[in-house]
Amino acid sequence: MSRPLYRGISGIRIPESGYDYSLDSDSQYKDKTDKEDFGRRGSSNHSPLVKPLKLLFSPNTHSKYGINENGFSSDPFLVGTPRSRHRLVLLLLKFSLVFIVILALAGSFWWTISISTSSRGHIHHGYRRLQEKLMSDLLDIGEISYAPSRLKELEFCSQEFENYVPCFNVSDSLALGYSDGNEFDQQCGREVRQDCLVLSPMNYKIPLRWPMGKDVIWISNVKISAQEVLSSGSLTKRMMMLDEEQISFRSASLMFDDVEDYSHQIAEMIGLRNESNFIQAGVRTILDIGCGYGSVGAHLFNSQLLTMCIANYEPSGSQVQLTLERGLPAMVASFSSKQLPFPSLSFDMLHCAWCGIDWDQKDGLLLIEADRLLKPGGYFVWTSPLTNARNKDNQKRWKLVHEYTENLCWEMLSQQDETVVWKKTSEKNCYGKRTTSSPPPLCGRGYDVESPYYRELQNCIGGTHSSRWISIEERANWPSRDSLNKEELAIYGLQSDEFAENSESWRAAVRNYWSLLSPLIFSDHPKRPGDEDPPPPYNMLRNVLDMNAHLGNFNSALLHAGKSVWVMNVVPTSGPNYLPMIQDRGYVGVLHDWCEAFPTYPRTYDLVHAAGLLSLETAQQRKCTLFGLFIEIDRLLRPEGWIIFRDTASLIESARAQTTRLKWDARVIEIESDNDQRLLICQKPFFKKQAK
Repeated sequence: MSRPLYRGISGIRIPESGYDYSLDSDSQYKDKTDKEDFGRRGSSNHSPLVKPLKLLFSPNTHSKYGINENGFSSDPFLVGTPRSRHRLVLLLLKFSLVFIVILALAGSFWWTISISTSSRGHIHHGYRRLQEKLMSDLLDIGEISYAPSRLKELEFCSQEFENYVPCFNVSDSLALGYSDGNEFDQQCGREVRQDCLVLSPMNYKIPLRWPMGKDVIWISNVKISAQEVLSSGSLTKRMMMLDEEQISFRSASLMFDDVEDYSHQIAEMIGLRNESNFIQAGVRTILDIGCGYGSVGAHLFNSQLLTMCIANYEPSGSQVQLTLERGLPAMVASFSSKQLPFPSLSFDMLHCAWCGIDWDQKDGLLLIEADRLLKPGGYFVWTSPLTNARNKDNQKRWKLVHEYTENLCWEMLSQQDETVVWKKTSEKNCYGKRTTSSPPPLCGRGYDVESPYYRELQNCIGGTHSSRWISIEERANWPSRDSLNKEELAIYGLQSDEFAENSESWRAAVRNYWSLLSPLIFSDHPKRPGDEDPPPPYNMLRNVLDMNAHLGNFNSALLHAGKSVWVMNVVPTSGPNYLPMIQDRGYVGVLHDWCEAFPTYPRTYDLVHAAGLLSLETAQQRKCTLFGLFIEIDRLLRPEGWIIFRDTASLIESARAQTTRLKWDARVIEIESDNDQRLLICQKPFFKKQAK
């Protein structure tokens, strides 16, 4: 049973060198202030040990005859008088008291040493709890000693940051000499972190609830202008309708037939009856490169297919921002000179329709990266005028692409008009049948294919030595794929009972989350002024970010509970890498270093979930601060979005202390009954930009 979390009294303080207690760069100042205060107290006249000694030995600074309390002079040490004998008795008593105190301190010291040697196991068992108490104490001291600047609320960022994505400043990259597509790569570390809160645009409106929000978005919520919409391609214009306030993606109308026919065409080229049979063919996750506005993924969602959209950073925010605004998976990423932050053998299908990628360039390195991301037996779909070229130059380029795919052991299944479908081989012996002069070579056994993080593109075929080399036809179809069998779990070093216990624990946690969130959301504002009541079933959330996904069971628990959400499963680079398993289960995710900005636009997610992330980050010798992480969470959250922290008591307390500066509303603090974890649920308020 849950009970409220109340602030307790600080415990024993045991310092430990090497542990990062800081929330920001000012932690050293806090610790120093605390030590100086302690030093001043220790040297004062109120010390229990110094006071009796001072009474005994303090010099008489007045004269031979002291000054008593009434102002009369007297000699306190005249021998032979009754007063002198009384003074001597008092002096002996004081010496006795000092002697007793010294004996007591020595005995206490000796008892402490004996306890440390005889009960070391018990002390070690409670060390983590004492360490957490120490962190809480240091944070409390810092809040008090550094209150003038520490508790100062953050300012709002200027208008230029409304839709800005850090680490993707194309103009700065061009000025530094990056070109040939490299200007779109992630370039973190050059820019100064902005310690400010990103404001929403002046006319921002809360997105419509799913599934209505998939087809209708507020034009004021995105950066794209009406002129940019009208200048889009003919297919895009037929899929969209623009008015003064909304952009409508009319997927239920006859004007969407192009996308439906296109998806049906791809299914037939694979040998299926229609797109609803993709699941039976082993297809669940799709990487859509240059996805436009996510219309293909929105259509395939009805067939239980999960499509991740990636596109270059655009100042207009066109592709990724609009796709996310519709409640569909997307992130900023570039096919240029770096590997994408996905493990090898991640996706069942790669799709590129007029995506602007020149696959014939860079000696086939981009196709090798596409091969790395494809599971054995997966499909590569490319729609481009180059595949049906008439002039000699384009025909030559098409021939190069065709030769590269043969060297990668891809089989061309079909070509219709401008669309070509290849199938990646499931047989490893295919590579040995190539001629010795056929590039590229196979990567060595020591090649790390599971943890790429914006690493340079490699000129070798990866994944062939992986124990995850399993054809998509041999894997269980969705949704059975979510439950890995004993042999599949053994690949990741997990036992069946361990996995089942973790899965059930997260299902219970999700039930608890919903029981806490539901009354808050619907009792506070069951409807907003001017809005109609949302039709049942109420879908409170759509875009979910799990900042420390671990095994992916939070994602699984949400779907098991019937929540119509999609989850971006983030595996921090500072922790264990279970992202390959998450991808194999039929979910989408990405590797990320939380010292850097996440590759997405502001106001992206309805819910941010951080379980154990604070413990993971504070345990590392990091170049960043937790406060910077909190600012990044604020950037990612939509107005009225929710944050759930699940961590140790001391870190939850420190997280709550940060909500004041961030203007978050800390709504729920709860102790979980079955473990020592604490929950903190906060809401980001809705701040609108004021007209000047």
